[in-house]
Amino acid sequence: MNEITNDKAKCELALEALKSLEDPEIGLNVVDLGLIYQIDFDENEKKIYCSHSLTTQFCPMGESISSGILNALEHAFAEYNVEVKVTFDPPWNSEKISEEGREFLNS
Repeated sequence: MNEITNDKAKCELALEALKSLEDPEIGLNVVDLGLIYQIDFDENEKKIYCSHSLTTQFCPMGESISSGILNALEHAFAEYNVEVKVTFDPPWNSEKISEEGREFLNS
């Protein structure tokens, strides 16, 4: 996984929370699918900024995935306000899938 963060320890907690969220069409969690690009923490403002992608710009479940990410982070970090942004820069591709994700998809 190649997520960008300004707080590695909190990012690991966030990623664990996000592993419970699956892409409904693929059945793989959004972390191992490689959809999470960046998670930053602003301690002064108590905010989390998360950018993620989708497997395609026309993903019919895009809103559901974004909402799920927002909800998972709000639950894991109740004292923070969470901002979630979809980005296609860089575009998602199958090379972003983790080794665990590849094993899951090939089973």
